[in-house]
Amino acid sequence: MLILSLVLIASLVVEDQLIKLYISSNFAECRGAIRNYFTFSVGDFRIFSITHIRNNGAGWSILGGKTVFLTVATSAVIIAIFVYVFLKRRAIGKFELLSWSLVVAGGLGNLIDRIRMLVEGTDVFSGVIDYIKLDFIDFPVFNFADCCVTAGALMLLIFAFTSDFTDSKKKKAQKAQNQNEPL
Repeated sequence: MLILSLVLIASLVVEDQLIKLYISSNFAECRGAIRNYFTFSVGDFRIFSITHIRNNGAGWSILGGKTVFLTVATSAVIIAIFVYVFLKRRAIGKFELLSWSLVVAGGLGNLIDRIRMLVEGTDVFSGVIDYIKLDFIDFPVFNFADCCVTAGALMLLIFAFTSDFTDSKKKKAQKAQNQNEPL
């Protein structure tokens, strides 16, 4: 199961990088005002647009310009997740493993952009490539890697809540069974 998880991570990272390559090769980077290169609408309701911006921070441009810190922090989190999954490999379920895989894939996708920015310099490569702009809400532009991290994190929350609920039911059942056993 761990091998399938690694294959999933690799394929998602490749997909992320291919999308970013397509965006950066076909659409000029928006500096200043955001341009929409393509808009997906249902009737008159605009859902999302494709654009091309660079973000040298984290979400909402938090820690903008702190590329070294973000690179080290992301690397540390990814390594910690790998260690956790490896140590728990016999007890980890498919849903939890899929969740962690999505988080790692998204983290690696954006980490590659940050490393490229450090190696090539900000004149050549000025940040993580973001390209999905939600038109129905005021929300920062994001990318496929961000979607992977968000989906994985939401799945981990679901896992945490459901496993707590399941553990609580098991404990209650065990307690009830222990009370019904003859002495």
